Amino acid sequence: MESQADVRASDTLREGFELALCGPAEREEQARLFNRCFKKSVDAAALAWRYDGNPVGPAVSLLARPQGAEGVSGYACSPRRAVSHGDEATLAVVGETGDVMTDPDWRKRGIFSRLDREAMGETARLGWPLVFGLPNRRSAHIFLELGWESIGTLRPWTLVLDASPGGRELRAREGRLRGLFAPLAARRARAARRRLGDAGRGLEARALERFPAEVEALSRRIERRFAFMVRRDAAWLDWRFLRAPSRLHRAIGLFERSGDLAGYALVQVPRPGERLGYLVDVLAPSEEALAAALAAGLDALEREGAALVQATAIDGSWWRGVLARSAFQPSRPASALSVILHLHQPRHALAAAARPAAGWYFTDGDRDDETMG
Repeated sequence: MESQADVRASDTLREGFELALCGPAEREEQARLFNRCFKKSVDAAALAWRYDGNPVGPAVSLLARPQGAEGVSGYACSPRRAVSHGDEATLAVVGETGDVMTDPDWRKRGIFSRLDREAMGETARLGWPLVFGLPNRRSAHIFLELGWESIGTLRPWTLVLDASPGGRELRAREGRLRGLFAPLAARRARAARRRLGDAGRGLEARALERFPAEVEALSRRIERRFAFMVRRDAAWLDWRFLRAPSRLHRAIGLFERSGDLAGYALVQVPRPGERLGYLVDVLAPSEEALAAALAAGLDALEREGAALVQATAIDGSWWRGVLARSAFQPSRPASALSVILHLHQPRHALAAAARPAAGWYFTDGDRDDETMG
């Protein structure tokens, strides 16, 4: 039986390389390559979840193989539904780069450049108007040399929940002074949480085992305020977080007295033996619901033993402002990453809307990583 790789794409690279567009039959091979390239490890089932389970559609994923051997370089691009200012006429599937990897023994041979061209050719063929990415500092310049555009920067922000010796030690990993001033940061966090709790009174927080259908209506209300936003609906949220292989995500819904959904918070609890949690995503159309969502998310992480909470924000964005007002502290400038853009349809409404990235609604929930950290 022919795999998608046999049917869709095969090309010869220099030095006898073969390039193939992958399908479910290649997930084992892709997982082996992933585990040679990254500190995190995955199995084929996790990649099948990531590449094949997305309700928006399958990912574009490729492998470059020396003839007769397993893949030594890979590239993946996942689909997202994005919209500008809530205008349904602009709603389109866009791509987000994810697992871009080359076996350490095969780097600096020009393999990645060809994979990028092939991946962009395939996403253009599918009709995606643009692709965006968040490359690490080592690879960002390579994308720019290949014609990608830098449209913003993002960085982690940290909130100190617990300034006990364990919490101070964890905070000191970003610098000795940050560890020294952890008790002051914790006091500021407590004050901010009190303000959030007061502002969000009247809403009931409940754990969600799955997202209610009305979450899409909330997303549509919020989309009107942002130039570029990935749509949140129940099918995507359930797949992306509540059915994710790690089982580290928790969703908290905020409900009116009438029972109507007012918003949600998504968090990633600390891994066993760790004390770092993540505020992954929030959705709330009112200031009261936003405060309640933030408070509920931080409460959930504290119950799970988190001493520190991290969240990532694009510089200059709305989310950056929310984190700053909630006593989160920015990381050092050196930790900033680039937001990059590749346009296929420059005249599409999303193309203009995507610049600059500071106008996006963007949280850790919009990143391609299955887990943070």
